[in-house]
Amino acid sequence: MTRPTTNRPRAVTVGEGLAVLVARPGPLEDSPVFDRTAGGAEANVAAVLARLGVDAAWLSRVGDDGFGRYLTAQLGARGVDVSAVVVDPSRPTGLYVKERGAGSGSPTDLAAGTSRMLYYRNGSAASALSAADLETPGARGLLDSAALVHYTGITAALSESATALTEALTRLSRADRLISFDLNYRPALWSSRPAADVLARLVRGGDVVFLGADEAQEVFGVGDPDALRALFPEPRQLIVKNDGNSVTGFDGGERVEVPALRLTVTERIGAGDAFAGGYLAALLHGAPLVRRLRFGHLCAAAALTGTGDIAELPPPPVLALAAELDESDWARTEYPSVVMAENGPS
Repeated sequence: MTRPTTNRPRAVTVGEGLAVLVARPGPLEDSPVFDRTAGGAEANVAAVLARLGVDAAWLSRVGDDGFGRYLTAQLGARGVDVSAVVVDPSRPTGLYVKERGAGSGSPTDLAAGTSRMLYYRNGSAASALSAADLETPGARGLLDSAALVHYTGITAALSESATALTEALTRLSRADRLISFDLNYRPALWSSRPAADVLARLVRGGDVVFLGADEAQEVFGVGDPDALRALFPEPRQLIVKNDGNSVTGFDGGERVEVPALRLTVTERIGAGDAFAGGYLAALLHGAPLVRRLRFGHLCAAAALTGTGDIAELPPPPVLALAAELDESDWARTEYPSVVMAENGPS
């Protein structure tokens, strides 16, 4: 298990983790076996941060069951500190099933290369997250030593108590600490209560905020990056993922737009989490805005061309070399050729 050192920044992510069962391509009812993996937005970000030289910890709740033990073991093996994860004796670990299309023409099959998630998280251990979970000795020690705390709108949507936890995060002291928030809007999770006011408060309470232009349009009625900046001037850093495969980043008065790398998409699950992890790692290592956005794109590209929720990243020195390309080279670069061509050490 990774422990903090004197020369590495520390980040803490707070939120739900899920066991994932991945079906074979084709109608779900015909899948004879399922591959098991780990997922969940904040868990995914923690794994990316750990890979990129950040001492990352994950705060959450899991059930006293095999899925919970698997989830914490998987993150621990990736270098994430899971010492403060609460084991709930009465609620199960949440999970989801990933249905994958084969394009067979069956009425219950999906198109080839597409996927659909079926969530089983009602009453899960993570849905019982509350502000009290931030006050345990283990959690308090991690938060007090963190340079950055990250969470998402998914956690806010899980329950009223989880909403209270996320709002408590916005009230944490900013002395030597940043609060990062990813909107991550999931309409189905907000079906029983309105989302816009809660999510707007969380956006305004963050120092670093990630928004998808499409989800911001759905929640707030605004999708243009400059209009979103005018609507939300409070976060110093506002990162807007545009529909046109570019990302617009604001840092104070600075505005930069960086195009995504060209690639062939295998699966989109986890790409937003990988982008956030790449951006935040570069931020914690002192990179300027353009390089932060490029690290985000590179990590998202690894997720988009892979099959798991947690992005399998090239070695960090290789990513660093790719992030240093001049503007014209970046604009015509394809992934994964850009990282395969580099010969950085592993």
